Amino acid sequence: MSHTADFLAQTTSRLQRLEALAESGGLDPAIDLLADSIGDGGIVHVFGTGHSEAFAMEIAGRAGGLIPTNKIALRDLVLRGDADRSMLGSSLLERDPQIAEKLWALVPATPGDVIVIASNSGVNGSIVGFALEAKRHGYPVIAVTSLEHTAAVEPKHPSGKRLSEIADVVIDNLAPYGDTTLEVDGVGCGAVSSLTAAFIAQLLTIGTIARLQQSGEPPVYISANVPGGHERNQKLEDVYGDRLIRGA
Repeated sequence: MSHTADFLAQTTSRLQRLEALAESGGLDPAIDLLADSIGDGGIVHVFGTGHSEAFAMEIAGRAGGLIPTNKIALRDLVLRGDADRSMLGSSLLERDPQIAEKLWALVPATPGDVIVIASNSGVNGSIVGFALEAKRHGYPVIAVTSLEHTAAVEPKHPSGKRLSEIADVVIDNLAPYGDTTLEVDGVGCGAVSSLTAAFIAQLLTIGTIARLQQSGEPPVYISANVPGGHERNQKLEDVYGDRLIRGA
């Protein structure tokens, strides 16, 4: 089998397992939280660092996605907070547990909202600290993480906790320890967590939309690149006012 065929098999087998999980109702606890929140006028705030930010981008602010969603990112500390831009120059920022409180302070969360956090390892300081802040303020947390990887590494937060130990609902992204699925001449490659996380994001979005349709028309984006799309989306965004975070 070629490397490309092998990687396809590694990827599709995981997507099929996630599809089976969704069909069996395994994603329903997360969908229930999301649909109940949005149905009551709430917002879904999604946070991810590193490559897991791609998960947040799949949930928040995209065509075919739910309008009452916010993407939270470490750069918000500079763009929307008062932190100096120099702090973004280190890839170690996501490991810093001390930034969680400052980042949380920038989240326009109100009662009834839901927090979704994606992290393959589930142990970095900013991720765990942000989850703890969300729980401390009384918000439900949905986690998307690799249970295999997180169980094999030590937490980096002073609490000694993992994201999976804090969240109300945990979804396994099925990525292996180290994330790579192939070995080419002794070199690990074929990372899969971004692909499975994107699939999970879409399954949650689809499931939530289907649930909301039972009681009315769900607030969903259409592409801004079709005639009238931007204007139509803007009207729906205006319903939520400054509770939505949008930017370049």
